[in-house]
Amino acid sequence: VQLQASGGGLVQTGNSLRLSCAASGRTSSIDVMGWFRQPPGKERQFVGVYRRSRRITNYADSVKGRFTISRDNAKNELYLQMNNLKPDDTAVYYCAGTVKNLILSSIYDPVHYEYWGQGTQVTVSS
Repeated sequence: VQLQASGGGLVQTGNSLRLSCAASGRTSSIDVMGWFRQPPGKERQFVGVYRRSRRITNYADSVKGRFTISRDNAKNELYLQMNNLKPDDTAVYYCAGTVKNLILSSIYDPVHYEYWGQGTQVTVSS
């Protein structure tokens, strides 16, 4: 499985961006797919994922109500719509996926994901 993220850029506070993650290969094997981010000088953080077998989308508290994950199964693409962006959202955003049917406590840890996109920079200016 290969993942390729795109859509990052420089925006002002309060604006929106939509990130895309294009998946190729054995995409039908992926059960959990979503987004992490890595702010400058910090560890990689959970943003949100879609858990296919459970049909649930989970979000980090910091983005709930502002970010939305959606997917286009026909195109094998996953999206992250980011609204009302804040300077604290500045980070490199990565799409990630796993074939494992992760339990809830595991979805937040990047160590459980074996597939990663290359990252796309999002910068929010104040």
